[in-house]
Amino acid sequence: MPFERGSVTFAMFELNGELPEDLLELFAAKKAGPLDAVDAEPQFGWVTGHHLLDTTIDEASAQFGGCYYLTLRQAVRKMPGSLLNAICKREEQAYMRANNLEYVSGKMRKQIREEAFEKHIQKMPPALSGIPMVLDPNEKLLFVGATSRTQLDLFIEHFFQTTKLEPLQLTPGLLIEKLLRSTEASFPILNIANLPGTGAEPAVGRDFLMWLWYYSETTGKIRHPQYGEFDVLIEGPLTFADEGEAKGAGEITVKKGDSPLRSAEAKAALEVGKKLKKAKLSLTREKQIWSGTFDADQFAFSSFKLPEGEEMNADEVFAERVQNLIVFREAISLYFQKFAETMTGMEFPKFESEIREWARDRDAV
Repeated sequence: MPFERGSVTFAMFELNGELPEDLLELFAAKKAGPLDAVDAEPQFGWVTGHHLLDTTIDEASAQFGGCYYLTLRQAVRKMPGSLLNAICKREEQAYMRANNLEYVSGKMRKQIREEAFEKHIQKMPPALSGIPMVLDPNEKLLFVGATSRTQLDLFIEHFFQTTKLEPLQLTPGLLIEKLLRSTEASFPILNIANLPGTGAEPAVGRDFLMWLWYYSETTGKIRHPQYGEFDVLIEGPLTFADEGEAKGAGEITVKKGDSPLRSAEAKAALEVGKKLKKAKLSLTREKQIWSGTFDADQFAFSSFKLPEGEEMNADEVFAERVQNLIVFREAISLYFQKFAETMTGMEFPKFESEIREWARDRDAV
């Protein structure tokens, strides 16, 4: 989803190092190549954030709202399987007729398939996709329009190849390192159901989302020294997962009616030790609302609506949207700081007892 309008999907990064003075020249040097040269192997390159065909990267085209707005484009030619199979069948029948055969050997089938693919792949139109990014050079912050681990790793690889700077994603691990000078592996594990430990690796993102749910129903508000008071709300649909389970294993999604948080399914999930891994998160500041889906495992946000701005020109609108992303980053980081202080403080046993009581005694409809 684009950053200049509508809802956005993003992960947040910071840059550890000074930006090169010739930053745009570096991106231009690795711009996307001509479409005529695209084949069955994916071709990667940079374009501006405006559209996937804009390979002119300079101050006029790539700078928007005081930020750099670019997209990592992937181009590849793909041949529909049904079309390739039909061509191969036609060629096999022609081969049998020409050689007076009743069948085609496996070796020849493979050769026919390879030749058919080579002959017809360039006739296929290139398929284009992109991972957009917004880079704020003043704050050295990066917002990347992707949430899957595969896409994010791909983006990091190409960004580093271009700039020699490695983006550091805002994750529980990075926040724990910055706030506590510690590691995610040594961070306490939240045991809400008071069940025997599984020995699983910590899932701090899930614990944070569970804490946010509890905090939203007991306190909610937090004050940022620069941006004022925020309130947080967790809503459905809710995705629960077993602690330590592989991705997709032991998951349930609760969408029940208007009150998934108060559903019997949600209560049952908590009772057996499942934790939230994905939920809708809303953050408010006075009349401003940030709202979308929070993936705790990836620490990424999808279908996120930003506060509505005033009627301004396109450049100002974009700058305001980026500022709203920066404000959101500050607020969610502050909530994580509060969570980390709770988990590592002297009052942790009391808190854990309270959240267990909250989970056990909540109403279910």
